[in-house]
Amino acid sequence: MWSYGNPVDIRFGANSFDTVASVLNGRRYALVTYPEPAFRGLTMRLAQSAGDAALVIKDVAPNPDFVLLAEQCARFASLDRAVEAIVAIGGGSVIDSAKVFAAASGNFGNVRRFIEQKTDGEKLSAIPTIAVPTTAGTGSEVTCWATVWDKAEKRKFSLARTNLYPETAIVDPALMLAKPRDLTLTTGLDALSHALESIWNKNANPVSACFAETAARDIFECLPKLVSDLGNLELRERMAKAALLAGLAFSNTKTAIAHNISYPLTLEYEVPHGIACSFTLPAILRSVGGIGGFREVSLRKIFDRDLLSASEWFSHFLADLGVRTDPSKYGVRPGEWKRIVEDAFDGERGLNFVGDKTRFYESQWALQLL
Repeated sequence: MWSYGNPVDIRFGANSFDTVASVLNGRRYALVTYPEPAFRGLTMRLAQSAGDAALVIKDVAPNPDFVLLAEQCARFASLDRAVEAIVAIGGGSVIDSAKVFAAASGNFGNVRRFIEQKTDGEKLSAIPTIAVPTTAGTGSEVTCWATVWDKAEKRKFSLARTNLYPETAIVDPALMLAKPRDLTLTTGLDALSHALESIWNKNANPVSACFAETAARDIFECLPKLVSDLGNLELRERMAKAALLAGLAFSNTKTAIAHNISYPLTLEYEVPHGIACSFTLPAILRSVGGIGGFREVSLRKIFDRDLLSASEWFSHFLADLGVRTDPSKYGVRPGEWKRIVEDAFDGERGLNFVGDKTRFYESQWALQLL
């Protein structure tokens, strides 16, 4: 027995950004975005069609942190009248921040208690959110959780509530045309990780696997072309659709071991998230050979070969993109790497993984000898 569900209304296509005003339908809104010129232009476009935002949060930082989120949440409390919707225009950090604001009722302490102590959920709000992703990667526009970081204590949390699914996701590939190579690469690899992690996952189901297969095949074909042709709208559309499908896949499964390994690499070694969660994928793929069932069928469809040779091909694919699969290349010493892996397998996302730790170590060692 299995089930699949996702309540987000999705609007996809070039220039779909122009539908944000109709989705707002006159509601008083807050805008969450970045301060760069391109986003100032989008802010002006939205204001022309929907009116000025009651509040603009434009100082979002990568990997939203307790300290900044607390100060930003307080700005909502200072409004003379509550907003009726939040529009998030940007990457995963913007959309995740918007979800925190949607839940906080103007007080980040409410969110902090909930994610740290799992208490006081009744104090959390759920302001409707309209997510407009400007990168093809995180899938946050179709999930009900947000990643929240406590950088001072080197901790990562997930704010997860079913009422935090965005009301609407507006995916406009034209907004992604100006993104640089490194951002295009890292977000694309994040989406690839979402797709594969949703397959070797205890929560996988045939619908999520179908989304993941399509997403992964498109990313493998499209990403190497796109990083060499950043202004190609057709390739941007394909990557945006693949990232969306990967989001729909892991919206039901959550991620697994690669993501759990990635968090300390980002916190402690400042490895970009998309790299941190993707460089272990070939070893994980090799380690799940023989799992059988629809999961192995899906993986074989993606790679069109057995998983042993697929893992070797995958390592070369990443190398051609400039991504190394050896943790020492990111400054991680052997003893530290073992600690990271051991902790990851014991963590929530690690427990989603259908494979085992011994085979992962064996697979990683074998691939490093290629």
